[in-house]
Amino acid sequence: MDIDTTRFCFGVLTMSDKGARGEREDTSGPFLQQLLTEQGYVSRAYAIIPDQVERIKEKLISWVDEEKIDLILTTGGTGVAPTDVTPEAMLEVIEKEIPGMADAMRAASLRKTPNAVLSRGMAGIRGTSLIINLPGSKKAARENIEVLLPALAHALDKIQGGTSDCGS
Repeated sequence: MDIDTTRFCFGVLTMSDKGARGEREDTSGPFLQQLLTEQGYVSRAYAIIPDQVERIKEKLISWVDEEKIDLILTTGGTGVAPTDVTPEAMLEVIEKEIPGMADAMRAASLRKTPNAVLSRGMAGIRGTSLIINLPGSKKAARENIEVLLPALAHALDKIQGGTSDCGS
């Protein structure tokens, strides 16, 4: 059974201190917007904010609870630098973690670079929304989201109460 991706809206949230100040161009965020739009998902929101736990939490909660965005892809803030705080914010926002998604992304990245072991990105659910943390570089974000694309529509369908069989 094919799931119609046009029924799902998404937002892309980039965490970058320099990007938020206009000192660095965001390449991963626009790439993710284009990729998901090409897959049929409907773009609803895009923002660049600083790597700050409270700002990240506020934006994620607003996009889920108020704007009812089905899928949120974050990019940046998943490494081990002192300013990388996306996972800490996620732990305060999500209700359920989906470790298999993060494991799949790291496993695919590890085939390309030993630095993949430093990724702390995660995926989780808040309400009926799926939030996925991706690395900040366009290349790494592409490699990570490509691993999840085949399962994305099914995941969103199930999160929102769909009854389709997981074995198909």
